[in-house]
Amino acid sequence: MQNTLKLSGLEEFTLLPNSNFINIGERTNVTGSKKFLNLIKNERYEEALSVARDQVEGGAQIIDICMDEGLIDGVKTMTTFLRLIASEPDIARVPIVIDSSNWQVIEAGLKNIQGKGIVNSISLKEGEEEFIKKAKIIKRYGAAIIVMAFDEEGQADNLEKRKTIAQRSYDILVHQLNINPSDIIFDLNIFPVGTGMQEHRRNALDFFEATKWVKENLPGCYVSGGVSNVSFSFRGNNKVRESINAAFLYHAIQYGMDMGIVNPTQVEIYEEIEPELLRKIEDVLFDRSEDATENLIEYAETITQEKGAKEQKVEEWRNYSIEKRLEYALIKGNADYIEQDVEEARLQARRPLDVIEGPLMDGMNTVGELFGAGKMFLPQVVKTARVMKKAVAYLQPFIEAEKTEESRTNGKILMATVKGDVHDIGKNIVGVVLACNNYEIIDLGVMVPKEKIIETALKENVDIIGLSGLITPSLDEMISVVDELEKRKLSIPVMIGGATTSKIHTALKIEPKYSHTVIHVLDASKSVAVASSLLSDQHETFKAKIKEEYKYLRESYLSRSSEKDYLTIAEARKNKFKIDEKSFTPYKPKQIGTQVFDAIPLSELKEYIDWQPFFRAWQITGKFPNLLTDKIVGEEATNLYKDAQALLDKIISENLLQPKAVIGLFAANATEQDDIEIYDSKGQHINTFRTLRQQTKKSEGVANFALSDFILPKNKENIQDYIGCFAVTIFGAEELAKKYELENDDYSAIMVKAISDRFAEALAEYLHAKVRTEIWGYASDENLNKDEIIKEKYLGIRPAPGYPACPDHLEKITIWELLDVKESIGCILTESLAMYPASSVSGYYFANPQAKYFGLGKITKDQVEDYANRKDIKLEDAEYWLQSNLA
Repeated sequence: MQNTLKLSGLEEFTLLPNSNFINIGERTNVTGSKKFLNLIKNERYEEALSVARDQVEGGAQIIDICMDEGLIDGVKTMTTFLRLIASEPDIARVPIVIDSSNWQVIEAGLKNIQGKGIVNSISLKEGEEEFIKKAKIIKRYGAAIIVMAFDEEGQADNLEKRKTIAQRSYDILVHQLNINPSDIIFDLNIFPVGTGMQEHRRNALDFFEATKWVKENLPGCYVSGGVSNVSFSFRGNNKVRESINAAFLYHAIQYGMDMGIVNPTQVEIYEEIEPELLRKIEDVLFDRSEDATENLIEYAETITQEKGAKEQKVEEWRNYSIEKRLEYALIKGNADYIEQDVEEARLQARRPLDVIEGPLMDGMNTVGELFGAGKMFLPQVVKTARVMKKAVAYLQPFIEAEKTEESRTNGKILMATVKGDVHDIGKNIVGVVLACNNYEIIDLGVMVPKEKIIETALKENVDIIGLSGLITPSLDEMISVVDELEKRKLSIPVMIGGATTSKIHTALKIEPKYSHTVIHVLDASKSVAVASSLLSDQHETFKAKIKEEYKYLRESYLSRSSEKDYLTIAEARKNKFKIDEKSFTPYKPKQIGTQVFDAIPLSELKEYIDWQPFFRAWQITGKFPNLLTDKIVGEEATNLYKDAQALLDKIISENLLQPKAVIGLFAANATEQDDIEIYDSKGQHINTFRTLRQQTKKSEGVANFALSDFILPKNKENIQDYIGCFAVTIFGAEELAKKYELENDDYSAIMVKAISDRFAEALAEYLHAKVRTEIWGYASDENLNKDEIIKEKYLGIRPAPGYPACPDHLEKITIWELLDVKESIGCILTESLAMYPASSVSGYYFANPQAKYFGLGKITKDQVEDYANRKDIKLEDAEYWLQSNLA
């Protein structure tokens, strides 16, 4: 066997044992260069070729080509670009790395490169069978292989896991498949340093040591990596980034790294790095001290990007008095100098607690006043909380050392998302806003049973209980909590909040169960006023007023409801919507059955994100993108959007979230009882979706809809129709948010969850488009832009259990059974049928062009009884799941 890596473009390239480090040019990668991406998107191939030429002329011995972008046809574009390169000898002379997460694109690349290139990449992520299959194909084409340190459990993020995956991959490739070790290149995962997270402190050192281990234990193999990842935490400061990259690269080479994806035209010279900066960088790379990262961050702030010279940035507000500086930091959410300023205030104060109760609380009160007056917006308030938490965290050891009494607060509030529900963005925001107004918050998290809520409330002697929930079964759980409070003869006021809650539901269903105060809180901006009123000297008057208001709401609602006319379920079925069977021919899906998607790049989902709900979560109203230039909210909306984009880019570049999905397309027909029967490939009945029908009396010519109306009925012609269903989820948000919370950074924690929710919806949108145009293919000629997709201009609908057309969450169980969701992608249903992880979406696919969204509205008991019989469940169980729709 050869003992050196031999590659070629038009010219032979041999990597000898004593060869210098090999630069792999990264600028012909659409994910690494916005310029190259725009050129490829606009098919400006001549200019795109000049990017490749610049890389070769700049010193790249190999060039990396990647066409992975959601709106680019990867196979077509990779083929076109490689064929154009073949006619350019000054580019084609160097070997090529075919870089893609799409196997079809890799194969297209292998068919069109000249000479011997490299495939980037394969891994054990999808298991050994898929790994072996792909390795055999690459071997047949004669290419070298980059193997990612990734297995079925995820990315290798420590030394031992890197070693284990590398050894396992080596054994398969060399001993089972007889692949030359010199054709194997390990990418051992270069992660950012200087993030401030404890678990990231060895990111560089683990890579160095893993590289050395591979060179010593897997003879003949090579090591590569994406060098620029290491400095990602310092994006925006090019001088520091280039210095980190250069220092990392220098030491990685000493440990045995052979090649890497770098921009050869932008690499700092190691010897020319300013000595003090280099020392601080190397302290971080080698994890030499607890405060290495903090020291580097502080030093980096003094360096101007243009000259790289030390220059202390003097800002006008730094000349204010210490009290005004703390107030300014809180209002602006600026934590740059908070520990320095808090220490100055502590030294001037009689005791550490005085800093909290004095200037810090004065600043928080100002924030509360500004927010209440509409002069500050929610994202700003959450940033304020981050600064306050860091200030308090700094002072805490001093306070404990004095063993003084606790700081006085405006009250103690327990908050919890009720049992069975996993959603907490809204609750967390309310908690932050209340904390900014000097309320002590005890947050029990999600899926909290009533026993724990009440026991904690008693143990902590709380003043208020806040209950949150997103899904409709949570409403019943809230009733259960106040019912238990009543049984125990407690009198703690209860605040109700969450997406499915409402003032009228609280008045109708929850408040009557509790002889003390229950009040619905619309959003975070109202929470402070409610809490203040509940705990003020005038609280008895306020509570009596709420009791009277809710009684009036109940009586008014019930009197209005009784006036509505409803059809019986039999009458409603006679007025069903009927498909024009003469003009409609069902389109048979190109692929019947289930498919799992667990390798979708986040970068492909970015273009499908609808940002409107993101701003709604932060209580910034307006239409996106117009709200970015709005006279009132524009500035803060723009700042929020920039922060979101920065975090989004970090999440994508570091693969911090993991999307997974499963879909299924099946033969189906509707029954007279509003059911949709599902059949396997042999025509055998395997499951049934139960749908519900509108019962309110309609005007002449308007149908009473059920979702089953959009599927052809079973009849003597026995024409087969089809239906689809899906479940998508995003893993990693909870863990990432927790890391930020531990750093007292609620702003980033909430941002992570909000972005994760956007990714889940984007994944659902992305897959629906794929289903319409490829997998089912009933709209193969669809050509819609992002705005048209968001506005649902496409054929067919994608309704979801728990939403207006199909409010019954029980139907999720059928989806989980059909698609084997838990086993295939790891997404589970809680006892209240919330999906976990929280950033998940499930639903149906209807292809009929006449299918449309509708709201079920109120239904009568005869349909609930009918539904209970069809599902073979108890009537009380059916009433439980449909309680919010009962007339």
